[in-house]
Parts: sequence; structure tokens; C-alpha cells
Amino acid sequence: MLEEDRRYQVAERFSLPDLVGCVPSGGTVVAHPPVASRATYHDTPDHRLARAGGSLRYGGDESSTGVWTADLPSDPPGTRHEICRPGPAKNPPADLVALLTAYHRGASLHRAVVLRTVRRAHEILDADGRSLVEIVDDTVRVFEGRRVVRRFREIEIRRGAGRPKLLNRIESLLRRHGAHPGDTVPNHVRAMGTAVPGAARLPDRPSAADVVAGVLRRDVLRILRNDPLVRMRQPVHGGDTPVHRMRVGCRRLRSDLRTFRPLLERAWADSLREDLRWLAEVLGPARDAEVLRARLHQTAVVDALAPLEPASLARIDADLTARHEEALLALDEMLAAPRYLDLLGGLVTASTAPELAEDAAVAARWALPPIMAGPWRRLVRGGAAALGRATPDADWHAVRVLGKRARYAADAAAAVLGGPAGELARALGSLQDLLGEHHDATIAAETWMAIAAADPDDHALAVTAGRLYERERATARRCRRRIGPLWQAVTRKRATAWLR
Repeated sequence: MLEEDRRYQVAERFSLPDLVGCVPSGGTVVAHPPVASRATYHDTPDHRLARAGGSLRYGGDESSTGVWTADLPSDPPGTRHEICRPGPAKNPPADLVALLTAYHRGASLHRAVVLRTVRRAHEILDADGRSLVEIVDDTVRVFEGRRVVRRFREIEIRRGAGRPKLLNRIESLLRRHGAHPGDTVPNHVRAMGTAVPGAARLPDRPSAADVVAGVLRRDVLRILRNDPLVRMRQPVHGGDTPVHRMRVGCRRLRSDLRTFRPLLERAWADSLREDLRWLAEVLGPARDAEVLRARLHQTAVVDALAPLEPASLARIDADLTARHEEALLALDEMLAAPRYLDLLGGLVTASTAPELAEDAAVAARWALPPIMAGPWRRLVRGGAAALGRATPDADWHAVRVLGKRARYAADAAAAVLGGPAGELARALGSLQDLLGEHHDATIAAETWMAIAAADPDDHALAVTAGRLYERERATARRCRRRIGPLWQAVTRKRATAWLR
């Protein structure tokens, strides 16, 4: 089955074949007028933006006013964000440059390559005028000054409402006339001649070093790809928040650096963990405010037959909103700090050239089980089995922290060992979800009462906070009743035998 977008490389003298034979009954082929555009791409001297999958360009249709466009790689991989700003061609808008900080890391941007593209597009329409497929034919010239230094041409099939069979017919036609399947490298990257790292895959028999490098790379990408979205205050795929995803990346990286410490140069790993602690401490208040605001709206409507007083809910929400805005301002200051630029450099090193110990050369299947056993055993010794209805909230939270570390470790092992390691990872994930729900409920309960205590003369607020408190504690009690089966799954011999 052909993917929705498919690219082909063709010779400059390639002639697009007649598409009429591919048109369904009653359909037509529409040839659009050629469109010429010019784009000037800016990058660092070592092409950091291109290597990361982003870009900053000035251009547009040659008959219109140009605009600046920042193209951001994002999370999940494969999705993109384009942000456009009008402005003079001489200097990129400061806000777009700031959005790309995670990739240029403070290095100066300059003109890297100029492309002039002539686009000829054809559309195949059905009998009702719907677009079934678009065939885009681009002829690209690469300029140095006024001199053309390189030319290339590519054709892209963009799927509309057409079925795979139609797309396959077009593909076969193009290939019979000399088109070759192309890669997904953007035109400006190809023009620069920049080597862009592909998706890293583990070899069939990976070493521990292969696994560690892959885990650290995943964690770092989660942080870097959400940096621009944090700056834009923009939700990410699935309605999640970039602050949350960036914080998760930070937590996972700190945890993985700790778990894999036997395979890493200790001083290097500990130094990076300390810098990540600073980042996590700044992300924390912003994320906590997000969670509390979402929880307020969720808890307030738990019982439709017992609505809460709207003015008091608005008063609590206003308090949380003020906290959130204050936390975001502190986060903005952190993102502009020199220490953060230094941390970005350390993250790139961790993702491309982590400092590994000699023991990391051992085969992963032998090295991972004893290393992964550590976080799991600390969880068991931490007393999760003894958690009960009368156990203090602080003890539940302590087990939650240990459970999170064990879960991250099992996730890393599951990608290589599969089987029981994957079963343990899933069981730890379910346990962690429950412990996280318990923690959020207890923190929210304390918050509602603290807000009311700050304004003791507002009796309606006190009543509303008290009712919210009771609902949160009810949630915590439900979590406590459910811990038993989840803990049994985490300690089941079938899921843990590989650790011993």
C-alpha cells in the first residue's frame, strides 16, 4: 500500500507521462499553472537546524511579499509545526530565532542556501470534482550568489480522496518512465549536502552500549522537541501539554542516567543529572498548576446532583491561574538563561556521544537483567506490599517515586528482551498510574484546603473547598483499595524471573 505522500527522484529532462489512463471513469486531469518561489534558508555554520530536522527560511511566491517561516520538528516524530512571520529579509524575527533555541543552542544564524523552485502540479479529480490525488513536480535550482551550483528535480504524489489502487497505478506509470523512489530528505538539506541522522535502530544482537545510547537519545529528543512548544504555550498531539512532556523527558533521562550508571562514566552522568534536576525544579510548578486546574474542573462535576458553588470554584481557579502564569514566567526566564544553553549542549552530547564505561561493550541480554533488577528490588524493599488504607500519604508518594524508576528501567529492558520484561513493564505502568492518581488526589485535597485557609472570612469558599477535599480523599481511598492486584502483578514470578 502506497503511503499518503511518496517522493521520486527524476532526471532534469524527465517528461511527466500522460495521466489520462489513470483517471477513473468521469474524472479529469487538471494541470495548474507553474508557480515559482524563492527560499533563503538560514542555519548555523555546522547546520544544526538541518541536522535536527528543523529550518528557518525567508521566501514565498516571487510575485508576493516574502515571509519568515520556522519549521519545527516535534513530538511525536513525523508531526511538524510551521510558524510564519512577515518581516524584512535582512534579519530573522527574534521570536522565531528563540523558538529554535533547542537546535541552534545560541549559535549565530546566517544564510546557508538559496533555492529557486518551479512547481508544476497536476490533480486528478473524480466525476464530482473531488481531488483524488495531486502530483507535484518540482524543479529546484541551488544558488550561490547569482550562480546556479546545483539542480535537481523530484516528483511527489500527495494522496487526497483516492484509493490505494489509483495511487499504485500512478506509481507504476512514473517508474516505467524512469522515476526512482526518493528519500524523505528535504530539498534544502539535500542542497546543503548535510548528513541527517536517520532513525536509530538496535542491531539484532545489541550491546549494552547500543541500548543505553538509544534510551538516552529517546529521552533527549522528548526534551528538545517540546522546548519550542513550551515557548509557544501550544498543546501537543493528543491534547497533552508540552510542559508535561518536557518534564517527563527530564525525569526519564535523570532516572535512566541513574539506572545505567554502571555502564556510564559516573562523573559525566552525575553532572548531567544535577543540571537536569535544576530543569525539573523549574518545570515542576508549571506542571503542578496544570494538573491542579484540570483536576479542579474534573472533581467539581463528579456529582451532577450536588453542584458546587460557581463563585467559589471561580475563586479557586483564579488562584491556580495566577500560580500557573507565575510559573510560566519563571520557565521563560529559565529558557533564556545561559545555564540552559549549556544544558542543551550537554543533552546533545548525551544523545550523540554519551560517555560510556568499558563494561558497556557487553551483550545487552547479559548486562541488562542485573542492572534492571536494582530499581525493582528497591521498589520491593520500599514497602509497596505494605501499603494499606492507614498508610500515610508520604509513604505512598515515596513508593510512587521508586515505582517510577522501576517502570522506566523495565521500559528500557522490554525493547530488547521482550517477553517477561515487557510484561513487567506493563504491570509497573499500571501500578504507576494508580500511584500517580493517588498522589494527584492527595495533593489536590491539600491545595483546596490551603486556598480556603488563606481567606478565612469567605465561608462559601470554605464549604466548597471542604466538599472538594472529601471528593479527592474518596478518590485516594479507591486507589488504596485497588493496590493489591496491581502489586501482585508486579511481583509475579513469570514477570520477574528474568531479573534474578
